[in-house]
Amino acid sequence: MPMSPFLARLREKVGSELLMLPSAAGFVFDEAGRLLLARHGDVGLWAAPGGGVDPDERPEHAVVRELREELGIDAEVRGLIGVFGGPEFRTVYPNGHQVGYVIACYACVLAPGSAGPEPDHDEITDFRWVREDEVAELRTTTWTPVALPEAFAWWRAHTS
Repeated sequence: MPMSPFLARLREKVGSELLMLPSAAGFVFDEAGRLLLARHGDVGLWAAPGGGVDPDERPEHAVVRELREELGIDAEVRGLIGVFGGPEFRTVYPNGHQVGYVIACYACVLAPGSAGPEPDHDEITDFRWVREDEVAELRTTTWTPVALPEAFAWWRAHTS
């Protein structure tokens, strides 16, 4: 999906300068405790799927919307894992746009009757269900190692 109209208007004014953006990520777990990771097409790196929170949108609604747009899945939010930011959450996109994300990370499951993940082949090019010990095999975003241990710990604490 292309840049939101809101963000496009901001970029017209600030160009490629750093923008701090609120966002939401969905840490979708299956019944075996595996996590859904997505390969992000713009950078080719693996991370939890998600994206920007639109004006007047609740972050928990944004994560459900992003999961539907990027992977064609319907998800249920089970809880807030945490809100993360800092230098690991800063990125420069191939077009030169600088972004510092503050990410609300949500634990999610597939809603009953939801189709399996299907990448949109725009923002997301691939997906995998992974165990925590398998993540090291993937090239991930700089923020993934910060949030991922918290996500798996949250899941273990709430499903035991």
